[in-house]
Amino acid sequence: MEKVEKSDISRWKPIIEDWKHTLYLWRRTKLAMVGTFIVVGFLLMALFAPVLSPYNPIQIDLTRRLQPPSKAHWFGTDQFGRDILSRVLHGARIEVWIIFLVSFISGTIGLSIGITAGYFGGVVDEILMRITDIFLAFPRLILAMALSAMLGRGLTNAIIAISLVEWTVVARLARAEAMRVKSMPFIEAARAVGAKDLRILLLHVLPMCLSPVLVQLTLRMGTIILTAAGLGFLGLGAQPPTPEWGAIVSDGRSYLMQAWWISTFPGLFIALVVLGFNLLGDGIRDILDPRLRR
Repeated sequence: MEKVEKSDISRWKPIIEDWKHTLYLWRRTKLAMVGTFIVVGFLLMALFAPVLSPYNPIQIDLTRRLQPPSKAHWFGTDQFGRDILSRVLHGARIEVWIIFLVSFISGTIGLSIGITAGYFGGVVDEILMRITDIFLAFPRLILAMALSAMLGRGLTNAIIAISLVEWTVVARLARAEAMRVKSMPFIEAARAVGAKDLRILLLHVLPMCLSPVLVQLTLRMGTIILTAAGLGFLGLGAQPPTPEWGAIVSDGRSYLMQAWWISTFPGLFIALVVLGFNLLGDGIRDILDPRLRR
């Protein structure tokens, strides 16, 4: 029994040491720590929005319209008397869903196309990459606006439009990783024992491509928020009375001189969260760098 227990401990020891080293590197990366605190705070704000919100975010009360920040309304009220703080807190939940769904959809599409093109090469690679180049030829925000306008206004269509724009970056990265991995000896060994291409793609190539793709998706989360806010600002994303941050900023643009707080506070949260995701993505990239880990 003692030998079995010792062997089990020795088996887990490298994994534990690797996690300890990762935490050590994380603590040394100050900007990554700042990004982590911002992102964690953003997620907690979204999770506990119903508890933290002092008022109903969509309830109209014209007797309280355009009130400046005060003890009763920390962020003031909008033109319909709705509490800005409550709308910002509930808007965080919508932003989390946008980030999660767009990252999942675009990551799945990009990974599938990228590893397929990189592994098979030849005609398959040419066709898939030329399709990718067509999407990359347009500015992302303009393409997202065009797709959203074509699909119709609404949060669901905005998520689909952003996903159809964001997959291209993942596809190019996954293709490069797949081309590097397919020439490795263990892939040749898998082919030698008769493994099919689909099995090699799913069990060997895909896991090796996940790490850089996850880092890239983390770096793109800030861009996803900006694109969603841009669509909401233009009226192509979430529709009233949904408290999406970009839509709130758009609501206050006609009242900037007399009620600056309507647009200012959600705009500050957009900037802060985008900064947090960028710092977090940079930290993850640095920590996963083999040269730094040594």
